[in-house]
Amino acid sequence: MSRRIKIAAAQVGAVNKDASRQETLARLLSLLDQAHNQGVQLLVYPELTFTTFFPRHLLTTEQLEPFLETSGITTSPNTRPLFDKASTYKIDLVVGYAERTPEGKVYNTCVYYSAARKGIVSKYRKIHLPGTTEPFADPDATNQLEKRYFTPGDLGFRAFRALGLVPSPLTLSFSTETPKGPVTSKQDQGKGDAILGMLICNDRRWPEAWRALALQGAEIVACGYNTGANMPALWGEGAEALSAEEAEERALFHNRLVQQGNSYMNSCFSVSAARCGVDDGVERFKLIAGSAIVDPLGRVVAEAKTQGDELVVAKVDLAECAVGRAKTFDFERHRRVEAYGLIGTQTGVVEPELLG
Repeated sequence: MSRRIKIAAAQVGAVNKDASRQETLARLLSLLDQAHNQGVQLLVYPELTFTTFFPRHLLTTEQLEPFLETSGITTSPNTRPLFDKASTYKIDLVVGYAERTPEGKVYNTCVYYSAARKGIVSKYRKIHLPGTTEPFADPDATNQLEKRYFTPGDLGFRAFRALGLVPSPLTLSFSTETPKGPVTSKQDQGKGDAILGMLICNDRRWPEAWRALALQGAEIVACGYNTGANMPALWGEGAEALSAEEAEERALFHNRLVQQGNSYMNSCFSVSAARCGVDDGVERFKLIAGSAIVDPLGRVVAEAKTQGDELVVAKVDLAECAVGRAKTFDFERHRRVEAYGLIGTQTGVVEPELLG
């Protein structure tokens, strides 16, 4: 059964630290207008969609405040117009932002907004926070202070269904009094509403995150990111010897590697949206582009051509996810969970004993 859907990544170019929220919002709305004109049904925005990548800066509590969303993301004056227009256009959105909870915790968060339901149907909080808590001693180093500003996500890796993106003979009526349980029968899998999962930036480098979503049947994994083009202080020994061009090339290679590898190994589509470009005119603040849509065979079906605002669009068939899941990656027949104990019990590396 064909399950075609038109999806897009909304790549966003440089956003300066002092850019007004309304200026940035206007750019996001322009990308949404373009998506509507091209018949897009699902649009994925980058990590921290509405602002510059502020974790590179050492900020006081007062300076941090303008970058945080403290009220409802769909109702705040700085963000509501995006969701209102998406509802009018009947386009679903994945949107990232810095969420401050009523308890005072701050998370690097993204939400899935369903136009059919006119509201948020799923929320994800970034789990794998990179970088450091304190800035580097070298004043010329590019900092990555997510561990300073954010709390690790507490919502886990949860897949969910999006209403109305594809024809679905198994969609339950809203009036159903006795909802069915999870779809475990293979003959019914791949016939319900589209199944999605969300990741944020550094999460895409961790295969456990993708596998957790794939085990729930995720057919599309959406990921927004802000990734430095040249950050030797974070990359380790040897990185400082790379030229700026070599460093950016390597960062783009690793970005594409995890998109393609994990899409293939989990038989799913991925949509990856970058914040990119040179923020504040400072070359060491440059972020890579590389927004792309990848199919379940690991093939790039659409990719960004620029380092600025750009819509990356592809029409895909979610039925293609079934191919790998029926053969090479038939988890039910081939996974051996009894052999994977270390993955769920150990964090750091523990080497074997030294030889005598």
